[in-house]
Amino acid sequence: MSGAPARGSVELAHGRLAFAQAGDGPAVVLLHQTPRSCDEYRDVLPLLGTAGRRAIAFDTPGFGDSVALPDGPSIEGWAAAALGGLDALGIERAAVAGHHTGGVVAVALAAQAPKRVSALVLSATPLTDAAHRAEPPDESGVDDADDADGLRRSRAGFYPADRPDLLDRYVADALRAGSLRLGGHRAVGAYEMDDAIARLRMPTLLIGATEDPYAYPELARMRAALPHAEVAEIVGGMVPLPDGWPTEFAAAIIGFLDCAAPRLGG
Repeated sequence: MSGAPARGSVELAHGRLAFAQAGDGPAVVLLHQTPRSCDEYRDVLPLLGTAGRRAIAFDTPGFGDSVALPDGPSIEGWAAAALGGLDALGIERAAVAGHHTGGVVAVALAAQAPKRVSALVLSATPLTDAAHRAEPPDESGVDDADDADGLRRSRAGFYPADRPDLLDRYVADALRAGSLRLGGHRAVGAYEMDDAIARLRMPTLLIGATEDPYAYPELARMRAALPHAEVAEIVGGMVPLPDGWPTEFAAAIIGFLDCAAPRLGG
């Protein structure tokens, strides 16, 4: 397999699960934020691939080229679909990394099947415990538009002003997602992470983006909930962290996995 991302898909019980991948070696699964697709990791995949990893980014069901779940969006359902993708690809164990919504899905996946997850990377991931559910962050207006201009305005303040290309990529994914643009956020808000987070024992890395107004304040809470976790902060990083800062993002993952290799048996 070459270092350039290649597209593929597998058939699950509910329908197609699409992905992009690059490289060979121990598997690293990447899960994206709402309402993006595996395109969020387009520039991260080759970096992980050249570092000796088989990097696989799934399109969450209902996003990108993946078929939506018949029972509607849920964190638990998306985690089960990712596990189904691993089964279909013949991958018994993998490191799992997620950004924003993808991080919440990664927690659920690791809680559902801890023996399948060798290591966990939670990037800009909220701790959706009882306190969070009681007083959720104000996301009013974000992704709440039906046209490209409105979607662009809803996120412009969270993206670097000199990178309109990042907003264009977001808009393309958001338009394809349709009603799941908001459904994904609601799924995060409804997910009861309390018990799941307490069961995680695998090596864990928390990645914080210092200019992410939603997720960066959650970093301290995640550190308290996962005292065994390592922490990497990407200074200047914003909401589009994997696509806007791919070199720094990939380096954090590679460094963590290389240091954790003795504990992972690799």
